[in-house]
Amino acid sequence: MQRDPRAFLWDVRESALAIQGFIAGMGSDAYAANDLVQAGVERKFEIIGEALNQLAKLDAPLAARIPECRRLWPFATS
Repeated sequence: MQRDPRAFLWDVRESALAIQGFIAGMGSDAYAANDLVQAGVERKFEIIGEALNQLAKLDAPLAARIPECRRLWPFATS
C-alpha cells in the first residue's frame, strides 16, 4: 500500500517545526558548542530530505510545487 503523498509533506512540516524548537533562543556559538542539538537538527534534515525524495518519486507534480525542493534532496539517506 502506497503512502498518501500528503504524509510526506506532514513529515517535512513536523521536522521543520522540531528544528525550530531545537534552536529557539540559541545563538550560533551555543549551537556550535552543543553536539546533541546539532545531531538532532541533522537528523531532522535527513528526514526532510528523505520525505521530499519519496514525495518526488510518488507525486512529482506535487514535489515540483515546492520551491527549491531538489536542493534538499542531498540530505536524503537513500
